Amino acid sequence: MSILTDTFTLNNGVKIPKVGFGTWQIPDGKQTYNAVAAALKAGYRHIDTAKVYRNEKSVGKAIRDSGIKREDIFLTSKLPAETKTYDGAIADFRSTMETLNAGYLDLYLVHAPWPWAEKGANYDKENVEVWKAMQDIYASGKVRAIGVSNFNVHDLQNILARAEVKPAVDQIRYFVGYTEPEITKFAKENDILVEAYSPLATGGILQNAAIKKIAAKYNVSVAQLAIKFVLQNDVLPLPKAAHEEHIKNNAELDFTISAEDQQKLNDLTGTD
Repeated sequence: MSILTDTFTLNNGVKIPKVGFGTWQIPDGKQTYNAVAAALKAGYRHIDTAKVYRNEKSVGKAIRDSGIKREDIFLTSKLPAETKTYDGAIADFRSTMETLNAGYLDLYLVHAPWPWAEKGANYDKENVEVWKAMQDIYASGKVRAIGVSNFNVHDLQNILARAEVKPAVDQIRYFVGYTEPEITKFAKENDILVEAYSPLATGGILQNAAIKKIAAKYNVSVAQLAIKFVLQNDVLPLPKAAHEEHIKNNAELDFTISAEDQQKLNDLTGTD
């Protein structure tokens, strides 16, 4: 289970467990509580949520009830994509902190560079203002690292040109056949860790014949292969699962994909 406690080091020196547990689309209440509790029991020490997921309350309770020291759990939440003012960002952060009731956050991300209803719209000016709020939140000591999500190269450049604190992370949609090479290359060149949400393409790659063939070679599931693929590209996967069996299986990654097979997987396109 060492992969769950192995770490990447962020650009500010903070260590982050290499595999996270995602909670997107898991409803608040018993489902989220049980999923997070099962993940922590299985050895996960990195939990990812967001205000917009509306399950922060249950995530926080599962962490508090786990019996695991708070400092041994890496907790991420996110500022809503719709929030594009300094004051709004501060208010939403305070709301998240109150709802989670976890003392502090290890990582806080701007969820997207544009409101979801305006995907692709230009919010450069507003993102600079929001990043000022993020920097002040970081300076308060209530968050150990700050970053972004769904930011492309232009969005990252916009922040970096004016930032006093560089984003530590860019969390993006990333999986076999969809690896966002331009964003990933730019992020790595600027010492920004890429996190992969939906590393299983929300289930979309599980029936892909080419991937199934390679998974069979290693006697592992497609999900296990897909998660390991992300790791071997030095990207942090955030697999999500609601069932205890899947939660455990997703963490069984004690195998190595050969360089040849890793290249085959990197060459795949359009797998979702």
